[in-house]
Amino acid sequence: MYIIKNAWRNIIRNKGRNILIGIIIVVLAAACSITLAIRQSANDIVQSYLESNKLEATIEMNRKNLVSNFKENNESQEEMIKSFNEIESLTQEEIDNYGNSEYVTDYYYYYSVSVDAKNLTEATDTLMKETTETKTKIDIKEFGGFNGAPPGGSHGNSSGSKTTSTTTTKKTEKITNAKAANGAFTLVGYDSYEDMKEFINGEYTITDGEVSSDFNSSSCVISEELATLNNLSVGDTITIVDPNNTKLTYTLTITGIYTENSETSSNMSSMFTNSVNKIITNVNFIKAMVEADSKLEATITPTYILQGEDVIEAFTNEVSEKGLNEYYEVTTNADELNEATESVKNVKTFATTFLIITLIIGGTVLVVINMINIRERKYEIGVLRTIGMKKAKLSIQFMTELLIVSFVALIVGAIVGSFASVKVANNLLANEIQNQSSQVENIGKNFGKNNTPSPESNGNTDTPDFKNMNFGVAKVNQVDTIDAVVDYKVLLQLLGIGILLTLVSSLASMIAIARFSPLTILKER
Repeated sequence: MYIIKNAWRNIIRNKGRNILIGIIIVVLAAACSITLAIRQSANDIVQSYLESNKLEATIEMNRKNLVSNFKENNESQEEMIKSFNEIESLTQEEIDNYGNSEYVTDYYYYYSVSVDAKNLTEATDTLMKETTETKTKIDIKEFGGFNGAPPGGSHGNSSGSKTTSTTTTKKTEKITNAKAANGAFTLVGYDSYEDMKEFINGEYTITDGEVSSDFNSSSCVISEELATLNNLSVGDTITIVDPNNTKLTYTLTITGIYTENSETSSNMSSMFTNSVNKIITNVNFIKAMVEADSKLEATITPTYILQGEDVIEAFTNEVSEKGLNEYYEVTTNADELNEATESVKNVKTFATTFLIITLIIGGTVLVVINMINIRERKYEIGVLRTIGMKKAKLSIQFMTELLIVSFVALIVGAIVGSFASVKVANNLLANEIQNQSSQVENIGKNFGKNNTPSPESNGNTDTPDFKNMNFGVAKVNQVDTIDAVVDYKVLLQLLGIGILLTLVSSLASMIAIARFSPLTILKER
């Protein structure tokens, strides 16, 4: 108690010096609280983005390995197509087996199947092979013998002629990619809005109508080009035909018409975009078709949600051990996630660097001031040591003085920094907040939710709450309270910084006190 009382008296007695120390610590505390708030806000943005954008692993065709093996075997284009047809598609059992992993938190998939359709423009994936066939024909004509004797008779010699004719014919053979050309159109089925990545990332956008929210209905959306070519509009119906059994037909109602983004469409050498013959419906519709025709082969594309980047290699190895074909590979969106958060991480790194520099400069200034303080109070130290105060107790007294000043200054600095950090954090988050709002709004437009309701909606304008759906958009809210930025974590970090600076700056006084000789000090006095 004596140390605290004496420390308080010394603080009051040396107001000017302690006020200077307090101002320095207030500035340091304010700067540190703002910097820590920026770090916290940046970290929240990254965490929010990663929570909304899960680490996804997809099993896709390893085309590089495919072409490489074909080249090694010197296969022609015809042989390549035939070899490609022999590659088996993933089955539902295999997908479920791969999903049954300790590294996977969840997984989903979508169906796609090739179908025909009545009165719609066809598109096929074929190779026209031209062959040449040469036939040689030999005709032999013999003439009769002398005096009318039969040819070859014994009454005279016979003669004849041999004629050779060559006929060359050209034949065109169609080599078909069986995986793509069972039907002229690709029917793709999804299970929810969250699975429709093309609409979420803006690759596809509804221009008329909407994507139906009923994933059990017989509805579809078609490309704008296909609608124009066949004079179709929202509310019309199309008839899907099973390519294996033309007696099996299905009717789909068009609820929306979509267009493909020009940046993702096909190249200039093609008249149409890649999605011209893509008809989008739901998984349940395609499952019903497959159940009706066991020979109808549907391609299932799975997406697995992984626990984190550290399990990517382990999951890849596990899938290979479970028998994944060498022509398939596991791909992830890890690079995309890192690129998306790179700018925010850079802000966090800058804040960390600024914090370190601030602490170094602030700590140096405090050490210098404290050394000056010790030299000015050298006689006081000599008197206290002469009357019997131990070095440790004397060091604790000087440290207590600095702790009291630091604690008061930290509180003031934290309050100042709290008010300032709200504005700083909002300025930092302003772009992210605007991006979030715009992305959610744009996703709604991509699904056609801001367009005129389709006739099938019967005037029902109720649509899902897109703001609360997980579309891979970081949910960042504007800060409107102090503790929303400078929370208990920031305060604890600030307290730790204050204690660290106090200990570092007090180190000078401890060394000086340990080296001072009381008698020498009094003699010099």
